[in-house]
Amino acid sequence: MALLGSLLKSGIRLTNAVRLRKFNALRQQRKAFRKLIQKAQFTRFGTTYHFNELLRAVEFGNDREFYEKFKQYVPIHDYNKMFDGWWKQTLAGEKNITWPGRVKYFALSSGTSEAATKYIPVTKSMSKAIRRTSIRQILTLGKYQNLPGTLYEKGFLMLGGSTNLNARQGHYEGDLSGITASQIPFWFQRFYKPGRDIAQERDWAVKLDEITEQAGNWDIGYIVGVPAWIQLLMEKIIARYQVKTIHDVWPNLMVFGHGGVSFEPYRAGFEKLLAHPITYIETYLASEGFIAYQTHPNAEGMQLVLNNGLFFEFIPFNEQNFSPDGELVEKPQTLMIDEVEEGKEYALLLSTCSGAWRYLIGDTVRFVDIKRAEIVITGRTKHFLSLCGEHLSVDNMNKAIEMVSEELGISIREFTVAGVTHGTLFAHHWYVGTDDKVDADDLRDRIDARLKELNDDYAVERRHALKDITVTVLPTKTFYNWMESRGKMGGQHKFPRVLKKGLIQEWEAFLSK
Repeated sequence: MALLGSLLKSGIRLTNAVRLRKFNALRQQRKAFRKLIQKAQFTRFGTTYHFNELLRAVEFGNDREFYEKFKQYVPIHDYNKMFDGWWKQTLAGEKNITWPGRVKYFALSSGTSEAATKYIPVTKSMSKAIRRTSIRQILTLGKYQNLPGTLYEKGFLMLGGSTNLNARQGHYEGDLSGITASQIPFWFQRFYKPGRDIAQERDWAVKLDEITEQAGNWDIGYIVGVPAWIQLLMEKIIARYQVKTIHDVWPNLMVFGHGGVSFEPYRAGFEKLLAHPITYIETYLASEGFIAYQTHPNAEGMQLVLNNGLFFEFIPFNEQNFSPDGELVEKPQTLMIDEVEEGKEYALLLSTCSGAWRYLIGDTVRFVDIKRAEIVITGRTKHFLSLCGEHLSVDNMNKAIEMVSEELGISIREFTVAGVTHGTLFAHHWYVGTDDKVDADDLRDRIDARLKELNDDYAVERRHALKDITVTVLPTKTFYNWMESRGKMGGQHKFPRVLKKGLIQEWEAFLSK
């Protein structure tokens, strides 16, 4: 088996070297676009929006003709427009609506800001694309010289939603993590944990308990999941086996593949559970597709998946394209991969092999390396605070929390911020989740100071319209209890970093109980 690991690692290095030489972002995106349009040209959506002409343009036109026509023919869709106009028919069992054939699986998603459940189609083509990208992500481990070949012989723990999907009117529904885990290829079954039986468990608390009881029987080398839930699981395992660190149970744990939220607020508390450093690989897997992942050690960002069933467009995230509430204007500026600029923030539009077309996913990103097409997630189009022009992003919040946690030597596991009125002006109310002892006023002053350093607009407005900052310190469990009360425990669910509209009242009512 050690020989197998060494051979795998050698092959991985060769594969990575070949891939690096071939990388060309625009060429890959043009190829991805052609495949998508060719596949969907005879669907109802494709015939409505002249995909036959788009296919001719991408095959025979000049470099930009296909994109200009794409923008001209196909309108931008948010979820409601996509669902009401098209996916509702797909959900009802009709075939060939926005993608060929009948869709068998739907990922249930409400994001972090909306109560209503979204039904995102997951086609066979998308399932294959996610598997291909997942394998590519594993292959990138060959670039990490500190990882031995034996890693490829260890268990891979994937902590996600139930694989026991809900059957409804001819299709199956569930978390994307549950859908993908239910389709793991046979050759990977011997490595996959928690295994088929535990993976089917729908009760999140029961699932964590069952994993905890079995943890001592597994040799885990790689874990994947949302940081909050992985940290909670490791704490349960450490307590159950009465040890000091997770490495006392899993001595060969070497890699954590994380996604869903920024890892930085969790890092300090997470690393207290380890006996020695491990490798972190960031991923960007949404219900709409596997969008990006970290491809090399010490990368600042994640490389977009440009050649596997996704076509990207980018809307500059500014006042010309979005309202103060994060609503998209009627005719925004949209760009292709070769038109973006490093350091600028963009909202993502996706066209995918699940039949999403010019779909506003709701995330915002910033390019940190144009040559490698690497991005960092900065937040959501509606998850930012700009009550009076402070333009405070989730990225700013995460960095401030990370800096303050390090200064105070504490672990802040969760936080959220609400914009509120302050007389005729405005204020921010922070709710910070930590189980360490901390003075709320000191925490407030430090967060405020760091945000002033990170964001010039915030610093200006703190002298004018943004008159007050309040910090309420809560036990971490309070955040998880609220999520449980809303039926959002586990899987890909995470606590919203910004509370707006009805969520503020719902959260405050929960706290007052």
